[in-house]
Amino acid sequence: MMRLTLPAAAMLALVALPGWAAAPPANARPASDVLRMIEQRPDFGHLEELDWDDGGYWKVEYRTRDGRKVELRVDPVSGEARAR
Repeated sequence: MMRLTLPAAAMLALVALPGWAAAPPANARPASDVLRMIEQRPDFGHLEELDWDDGGYWKVEYRTRDGRKVELRVDPVSGEARAR
């Protein structure tokens, strides 16, 4: 009989659960478009995170060229970015 350690069992449970966040709407900009828009910002250095959040926005975290951390919420349809 195979025994799972607690961390392994927890990981298995997380993989088996459906995602909690709603999917992006059908007319949402794809992540690749959002990334392209962010990369064009004059202060962009490198991307740290691009994810769909449960609030209905693209969540973007990046570092500027001088190392500052920037966190944005991007409207999935309009592409409008707001500081988080």
